[in-house]
Amino acid sequence: MSSRMSELACAACLVLFICLPVRAQLRPETSDQPAKKPAPKPAKIIVETSPAAQVYLDDAFKGQASPEGRLVIEHLKPGDHTLRVTLPGKKDFEEKLTAAAGQEIKITALLGELPATLLVETSAGASVYLDDAFKGQASAQGRLVIDNAGPGAHTLRVTLAGKKDFEQKLTSVPGQEAKVAATLVPVEPPRPAAGAVKQNSKDGLNYVWIPPGTFTMGCSPGDSDCYYDERPAHQVTITKGFWIGQTPVTVGAYKRFAAATGRQMPSVPSIYADWTNDDRPIIDVSWNDSQAYCQWSGGRLPTEAESEYAARGGSTEARYGPIDDIAWYADNSGTQRLDTVQIWKGDRATYVKRLQENGNGTHAVAQKRANSFGLYDTLGNVWEWVNDWYDAGYYQNIPSKDPQGPSSGQLRVLRGGSWFGVPKDVRVSNRTRFEPDYRGLFIGFRCGGDGALP
Repeated sequence: MSSRMSELACAACLVLFICLPVRAQLRPETSDQPAKKPAPKPAKIIVETSPAAQVYLDDAFKGQASPEGRLVIEHLKPGDHTLRVTLPGKKDFEEKLTAAAGQEIKITALLGELPATLLVETSAGASVYLDDAFKGQASAQGRLVIDNAGPGAHTLRVTLAGKKDFEQKLTSVPGQEAKVAATLVPVEPPRPAAGAVKQNSKDGLNYVWIPPGTFTMGCSPGDSDCYYDERPAHQVTITKGFWIGQTPVTVGAYKRFAAATGRQMPSVPSIYADWTNDDRPIIDVSWNDSQAYCQWSGGRLPTEAESEYAARGGSTEARYGPIDDIAWYADNSGTQRLDTVQIWKGDRATYVKRLQENGNGTHAVAQKRANSFGLYDTLGNVWEWVNDWYDAGYYQNIPSKDPQGPSSGQLRVLRGGSWFGVPKDVRVSNRTRFEPDYRGLFIGFRCGGDGALP
């Protein structure tokens, strides 16, 4: 019974619920949704700079400035950024910035002038000036960088004691490095006047300054006595002046050399009773002896070209004067004149013996007439060693400036003729040759030198 009652009660409730108006029915509780916020506006950058400048943001290229010098970077994310603006020939502009949403950032990117760089390569310790403003001294490696040279024309000057100043005009370009090799050369001492005479303090002899010049070397015009190795005649230029002994080296001067260096005097030759006559030319010396002496005295043996140039004294003739006036040779170097044509017939030993029997031999230097350079005994008295190796065909291809002779050989050249020479051999273009260690009664030398003498 009770069960039946429960069922009826439930049915009644269901009917009641169904019969209620719709609005009376229960609804679930709800709340209003908030309105959506609008998305924030992106930031942007307005760049004002030089026309055509290139603009980068965080190393990404954003474009080129307009002819008015403007560029707008839009849709910029908020946060930190790096702006960079470049233009060839100008210094880069770079700036860090922080962008906020909706922010408009204006940046004026002024592009400064790039400095021009100047690299100077010169002697270590040299002082460098730009437009007379001191810029510093070159390093031990001979370098100096001027990194603040303004664009345009400049005058570079480099100085160092004992050297000739270097000066150069140049134009520097912004953003470019100019390199200048400033070579400093030694200051040349004042040139002596042509024919100036100076005594060498080491050997006590006088030396004459020979100026630069051009002459015709080899067989003289109209000279029918020339040998094959004197041809062809050719023009030679001596580009630098030089000193040369006013006379051949004397016995007295060679004694000083021997005493200073501990060398022995040559054996007394048969035509000299002893070594007491200090004014006679030293003889019986080899090329090696001669070179050693010249180096000791502060000089050197002259080249063959220098020897002929000096011996001529400006003359184009085979001799610069009558042979008896200017030279000791077979016909006048003894107690009487000889018939050189007759005594030359036969071997040389017989010829020399006949000369000695007549008292022939060397004579004191500077007894005959000097040439126009003031040099004595450039012809006759003694053959003189010169520096060059001998080559019979050298004149075929000889350099036109400052010839130094063949690079090698077996014989060395001698010039000028000697006291026992026939007239044909006593000519300014004549050449003879011997081994460098050869010694003879008719062989001597004179020294030359560059620059200052001791």
